[in-house]
Amino acid sequence: MDLGEAMIVAGIGCRKGAPQQDILAAIAQALQAAMLSPDRLDLIATAAEKGGEEGIAAAAAAFGCPLVLVPPGELKIAGEKAVTRSERVVALFAVPSVAEAAALAAAGDGAQLVAPRRVAGMATCAIAVSGDEPGENP
Repeated sequence: MDLGEAMIVAGIGCRKGAPQQDILAAIAQALQAAMLSPDRLDLIATAAEKGGEEGIAAAAAAFGCPLVLVPPGELKIAGEKAVTRSERVVALFAVPSVAEAAALAAAGDGAQLVAPRRVAGMATCAIAVSGDEPGENP
């Protein structure tokens, strides 16, 4: 897959109070799995309910990336394309993977996962890339 000008999004899931180092480690693992350099990362996304997590905000700041908070409805729609599943996450958020759903939702229509959910300590990360540009769909 030629990523060219594609937007690269790291979706984050975590347990309450997850430390920044776990989030950074999960992002590093997911970027490595996708064979992407950290400087290619454009956005970090998570569920709106995770907006108060200091570790996620600190990780976004460390990467110099905007943090996108995905509303529950968008998370649920994007979650239909998730490839991994956590029953705990389904019970709490009604999606199979917060990391995958957040990455896909923030990357927009036509987004694809290039690295499914990776786990590091109390955090998970998945990488999605943007799909078709607006107006390119048939």
